[in-house]
Amino acid sequence: MVALAVSLNLRTYLRLQATSTSKVCINLPNINTFLSWDVTELKQLLPDSGAELGNVNELDAELVRRLRDLVGVSNGTLDTRSMAILAFLYIYLSVFAGSGELPSLTVSVWSELPTGAGLGSSAAYSVCLAAALLSASGTIPSLLSDQESTARWGEVEMELINRWAFQGEKIIHGNPSGVDNAVGTWGGILRYHSGKITPLIRVPMLRILLTNTKVPRSTKVLVAGVKDKMNKFPSIINPVLESVNAVSCTCEQTLSEMTNDTPTPEHYNILEELIDINQHHLNVMGVGHPALDTLCRVTLARGLHSKLTGAGGGGCGITLLRPETECSVVQNTIQDLRDCGYDCWETSIGAEGVQQHSPLAVKKEALEVLARY
Repeated sequence: MVALAVSLNLRTYLRLQATSTSKVCINLPNINTFLSWDVTELKQLLPDSGAELGNVNELDAELVRRLRDLVGVSNGTLDTRSMAILAFLYIYLSVFAGSGELPSLTVSVWSELPTGAGLGSSAAYSVCLAAALLSASGTIPSLLSDQESTARWGEVEMELINRWAFQGEKIIHGNPSGVDNAVGTWGGILRYHSGKITPLIRVPMLRILLTNTKVPRSTKVLVAGVKDKMNKFPSIINPVLESVNAVSCTCEQTLSEMTNDTPTPEHYNILEELIDINQHHLNVMGVGHPALDTLCRVTLARGLHSKLTGAGGGGCGITLLRPETECSVVQNTIQDLRDCGYDCWETSIGAEGVQQHSPLAVKKEALEVLARY
């Protein structure tokens, strides 16, 4: 089945500072986590030969076990804080192991993405870690010149960033698809089919409202529920899945037309119909939620079309905004959704992926947050 994954224009920022403290520090203000370790303590976790580490294709199970002991978590622990720490330490040790020296540094990460909402915040975090630590180790070049405020790496470097970010995702989620870290790396819109991820070459930027219903959900439970329905009612659910596939393919074709030509009202009409159809399909599959139904009803009252995003079962939804949608409609819709107890932002999809920034290119509010730590 074809699926389309799109990047959100809500950024995750990382600042890496070399220090002379003989300590490695991680600051994660979003989850109120501020920790440090002595470099000598971390060196003891490395195997006698650093060559045994640095395999970007599979996790080193022994290093993961040692890190779990260091952090003090059991195999069953899945809390955000512990997983974030493990991912950082694993990538840090693996990337620098081959050099024979572990550098003293402070890493601060702050994100506009809410955590635990099914929006790929852990993947954005892993992508930032991979890009920063690979750059700091000299594995990939530091690109910025005095005349540039932002820069992006080439295809080879981006692929390496993506593969290391995937290792971080495996530590955090166990068996991820690789889609979220790929979107975080390349940005834009990706096509996922039969395990193969293909970036769409040119994509339009689309305005959306992003709404967090704040209803907690479990991806594992939701996936199990869909599989159960498939087993019980294969003659019903399989055609639904085929239709979902057709929705994705039609959406891909429409987005391609919008990129090659000037987007027309008809393009937006098609996207709105596809959004409505897809949302109904997802409800049939059992991944909807009354809070998401409320989102769709509230936005439709303003002439806007919405669907769930991520695993469903609560979590978040997106609402498409046309270019001609009036500011008053947008603001009134945001207020309606906040009155329901939801969080809501206006943003866009199809944004660029990982970049290297000069301080002047980073949003002022991001710098203000990071400057505190």
